[in-house]
Amino acid sequence: MLDISPGSARSRLCNGTSRRDFLRVGALAPLGLSLANLLSFEKAMAGAVAPSRAKSVILVYLGGGISHHDTFDPKPDAVEEIRGKYKTIPTNVTGLQVTELLPQMAKVMDKVALIRSGTHENDHHETATNWVLSGRFGSPFGDYPAMGAVVAHETGFSGIVPPYVAVPKNPAFTWELGKSAWLGGRYESFKCGDPNEANFKVRDLSQSAEITPQVLERRRSLLAAVDQLSARVKGNDQIATYDEFEQKATEMVLAPKAQAAFDIAQEDAKLRDEYGRSEFGQSCLMARRLVESGVRFVTVNNGGWDHHKKIFEGLDKKVPGFDQGFSALIRDLDQRGLLADTLVVAMGEFGRTPKVNKDAGRDHWGRAGSLIFAGAGVQGGRVIGATDKNGAFVTDRPVRPADVCWTIYEALGIDPAKELRTPEGRPVSILAEGGTIKELYA
Repeated sequence: MLDISPGSARSRLCNGTSRRDFLRVGALAPLGLSLANLLSFEKAMAGAVAPSRAKSVILVYLGGGISHHDTFDPKPDAVEEIRGKYKTIPTNVTGLQVTELLPQMAKVMDKVALIRSGTHENDHHETATNWVLSGRFGSPFGDYPAMGAVVAHETGFSGIVPPYVAVPKNPAFTWELGKSAWLGGRYESFKCGDPNEANFKVRDLSQSAEITPQVLERRRSLLAAVDQLSARVKGNDQIATYDEFEQKATEMVLAPKAQAAFDIAQEDAKLRDEYGRSEFGQSCLMARRLVESGVRFVTVNNGGWDHHKKIFEGLDKKVPGFDQGFSALIRDLDQRGLLADTLVVAMGEFGRTPKVNKDAGRDHWGRAGSLIFAGAGVQGGRVIGATDKNGAFVTDRPVRPADVCWTIYEALGIDPAKELRTPEGRPVSILAEGGTIKELYA
């Protein structure tokens, strides 16, 4: 269903369409028009792009809040209720230890930088998630566009694949998070689905058997009529550029390159096994395929880290899959020469409480958490920042959400202080604070 409105700008929604006077044109979905809002781009980019370190970003989002105590910031000398049950093991970086749950990551720590000092003051899933994904604090409902949406807005559509993809989909707790907010629907992520499913196919990237060339031509004719109407409508950005969005959607449906980018079955079975035959493992492999094909920002969403009860039972099942998939991603990118210009970041919305609770779990804890950066000039084998002896508070080099986002934007050549315009014309800077995490590079 296509919604077109000739209404005034004063009554527009955040995606630019009016609240009233909709013209509904049906039966267009089989053409792939559900992609249209995802594949649009600005006709002209404002301002020069700064020199960049990275061509693409892979953000591995560990939704729910991974326990830093039980993974990358162990406290072996603390009492048991803080230390937890896991022993520490050495890594290939002298003096750096992680827990025994991460034997594969221990072998690639020389290729990543570990930040042990992520910190903020919010312990609410939705609010914290939108904060760390946008770099700006707001309500739980997402007042500011997520990084991927801003990257899509600023870099545009430079090929046949979308600039922003979520695998398998955006983070979600009670509702979808990390969206484009007031930038509008055109900059939402393209949601890939679970590449570990049997006979995996990306929705909207294959033609229905019933769609003949004649049917396609009739629908294009209908769209041409809609374009004639839109040409008479002034000041509605959604309509003024809809023909371009539809064209890109159609190109993706029909283009072999777009279909090939998502065709994970082309990968060698042995390599797929190395990543792990799980949603997370195959999502990491899909992310590598996508950046190789020119996607600028990929979010790999891996939820399920909210262990309020029986945390050790949960981590026994959860961490090995992360260990296998993420370490394979780092190795694979490095071996293919892609790590040089792909920035990889792994983080959640917060850490977990220092003390194990009465239900043998750890609760939300925004004051401290661990993050990983790799690639695009990041110096591997580094540990940045520290927490106290109980892993409760940051004692050295606090890294805040805006710093993380600032560093990611800057790596892509995007000015983090640039002002964007809301549909109402209000100027809003991409970030209101923050700075580069210089220790990643110096």
